[in-house]
Amino acid sequence: MVVVQYLELYYNCTSAVANLDALTLFACGILAVLKIVWFRVYADNLTCNYSSAMSDYRAMDTEEKRVIVRKHAFFGRIISIIALLISYVDSAVFIVGHAQVSSEEAHLNISVWGHRAGYAVPSTCTLAHFNISTGLYLIIFALECIYLVIMCISNHGSDALFLHITLHVCGQLKILKIQFNNFDVASPNVYERFNALILRHDHLIRMARKLADAISFVLIVQLFISSVLICIVGFQFIIAMTTGDFGMMSKSFMVLSAFLAQLTVYSFVGDYLKSQMEEVALSVYQCDWYNLPAKLARNMVFIMMWTQLPIKLQAGNFIVMDLATYMSILKTSASYLSVLRVMVET
Repeated sequence: MVVVQYLELYYNCTSAVANLDALTLFACGILAVLKIVWFRVYADNLTCNYSSAMSDYRAMDTEEKRVIVRKHAFFGRIISIIALLISYVDSAVFIVGHAQVSSEEAHLNISVWGHRAGYAVPSTCTLAHFNISTGLYLIIFALECIYLVIMCISNHGSDALFLHITLHVCGQLKILKIQFNNFDVASPNVYERFNALILRHDHLIRMARKLADAISFVLIVQLFISSVLICIVGFQFIIAMTTGDFGMMSKSFMVLSAFLAQLTVYSFVGDYLKSQMEEVALSVYQCDWYNLPAKLARNMVFIMMWTQLPIKLQAGNFIVMDLATYMSILKTSASYLSVLRVMVET
C-alpha cells in the first residue's frame, strides 16, 4: 500500500483530490508499518508489561481490586471497539468516495488509461501501464479493499494494544494509592508491609517507563503526521462545504475523525497516567505516617521525590501527550483552518 501510494504521488497523473487521497493513505501506511515494526523492536518492554498484568490478575485478593481492574479493562475494550469501528467505517467511506472520484476521472481519460472503472484506493497511475481486463480489475479492487482494511486495523489496532496495557498500569497505580492511604500502622510486620508497597511502587514506575520508551518515537511521528493531515484534510472539508460536495465532505469528515480520535485517546490516557503517578504522593501523605517508626517514615520522602518527576507519555521525549497538548493542537489547527476559510470565502 505504501509503495503504490508513493508511485501515485510520483507519477501525478490524477486530480488534486486523488493525490490528497494518496497522500493520506501513504501517511497512514507509514504509521501502520512503523507501529508494527517499533512494537516488535520493543517487544521485551511490552512482554514485561503483559507478564506483569497476568501476575496482577492472579494476585488480586479483594473485591475492591477486582472492581478497579475490571473498570480499566472495560475502558480498554471500549477503546479497542472504537478503533475497530473507525477502521471499518473509514475504509468503507474511503472506498466508496475514492471509487466515485476515480471513475469520473477514468471516463474523462479513457483514451489514456484504457478503462472506465475506478479503484478502491489511488492506483490509477501505477496500473495504467498494464493491460487490465475486467476479471483482473475485480480481483485488484477486492485486494485493495482488503489491504485498506488491514492497514487501518494495523494502525488503530496497534493503538488499542498499547493503550489497553497502559490503562492496566493506571489501574494498578490506583490500587497502590488506596493501599498507601489505608495503610494500618498498628498491625504487626509494619516494616515488611510498607517496604512491599515501596517495591510495588518501584515496579510500576519501571513498567510505565518501559511503555513510555516504546511509544516515544511512534508518538512524534503520529503527532507530526496527524497535525499536518488535520490541516490539509480540514481545508478539503472547507472546500467541500463551499461547493456542496457531500461525498467529499463525508470522506474528509471521517478522515478528520480518525486522526482526532487517535490524538484524543493518546492524550487522555497520557494525562490519566501522569495524574495517577502524581497522586501517589498525596495518598502517602494521607496515611498515618506520623505513627510510623522514624526510620520508616523517612522513606516517604523518596516516594514523594519520585512523584515530582512522574512517568509521562512523551512524543520524542520532549512533547508531553496530555490534555493540555491536545487542546493546543486543536486551537492551532482551528486558527489555521479559520484563516483558510476566510481566504476561500473572499
